[in-house]
Amino acid sequence: MIKKTKRLTLVEQVAIQMEDLIEAGQWEVGSKIPAEPELMEKFDVSRNTLREAIRALVHAGLLETRQGIGTTVKSASTLGLALEKKIQKSDLMETLEVRLALEKEAAKLAAERRTMEDLNIIEECLTKCKEAATNKDSDYFINMDIEFHKSVVRATHNQMFIELYDHITDALQNSVHENMRARRQLEDEYAVHTDLYEAIRVQDGHAAVSCVDAYLRKAKDSLYTMMEGSN
Repeated sequence: MIKKTKRLTLVEQVAIQMEDLIEAGQWEVGSKIPAEPELMEKFDVSRNTLREAIRALVHAGLLETRQGIGTTVKSASTLGLALEKKIQKSDLMETLEVRLALEKEAAKLAAERRTMEDLNIIEECLTKCKEAATNKDSDYFINMDIEFHKSVVRATHNQMFIELYDHITDALQNSVHENMRARRQLEDEYAVHTDLYEAIRVQDGHAAVSCVDAYLRKAKDSLYTMMEGSN
């Protein structure tokens, strides 16, 4: 039996359009959405329809309404929210393994596909990692570490990969902070990044994957030590 296609209500249509604006980055996380009159004109709907659509996105976790502030963008996508909820319920080792598994494939693809512009961005992030390591600034190093790996992933030029990695690393950021603060081995981390950058520079995919394998072993060993110490 063929099921009838469900027609979207006007509220659902507006909510989808707003979600598209969020996912496209036109409405950035943390920013206030435009005022009601502007949105009513943009979507050509009534105030009640607009407010219903906003309520739907608040319920979905994409928007947040606070008294005295208004409605702001809370998350970039429902995928990011789903991943964040899953990660919160998962074992720290599992989440670390997923992140680094993604980085292995990213390193290989980046080595094969990177442009000179990509390489310059990766090198800039690496330089900032070096500065943070030299200054023993673990918080800044952690932030630059994440940016370094994101720049490698962007060099894959695979949009789905980029979005997935962005979501999972944002959700994993707290566990990364926890893990790296426990280690405090910034110079060792920087050495790994240097090797990875060099492998990508000479477009050696095998060497790039080997670098991430080495990073994975160190990260796992450090996490095991941290977990044993907390028992």
